[in-house]
Amino acid sequence: MSHTRSERCPATRAGRRRVRRALRGDRGSVSAELVIAMPLLLLMLLAIVQFALWSHATHIAQAAASQGLAAARSQNGTAAAGAAGARHLLDQLASGPLTGSTVTSDRNAASASVRVSGTATSVVPVLSLTVHAEAVGPVERFVPDLDGR
Repeated sequence: MSHTRSERCPATRAGRRRVRRALRGDRGSVSAELVIAMPLLLLMLLAIVQFALWSHATHIAQAAASQGLAAARSQNGTAAAGAAGARHLLDQLASGPLTGSTVTSDRNAASASVRVSGTATSVVPVLSLTVHAEAVGPVERFVPDLDGR
């Protein structure tokens, strides 16, 4: 004699009915969870992209400051040459990730410095990240060899 599982255990059948009744109240809960979770997921994705843009803009600013320092610290260099070198590199590289960039350059008898600052392009509307980079180094100068070695 063959019995089906539900015929053998009436408690199981009643238990299934109770579970079905309990789950009927959860209809649509996946949609509600998705409505809450999806904007948070997209916001996290935009934050990752924003951080990547800020990092790229920082690298561009640092490269421009180094380029300007190379021009400013040369033996016959000037502060204006350093600023022009940094501005030239910014014009080539920073049209997208770095906006509102400013370049300042100083040079004295012993050292030269170039500072680049600006704002990273914003992906998240309420977030504005500033970028600062500075390069400092000694001025190149000719020192004659008096020892004759």
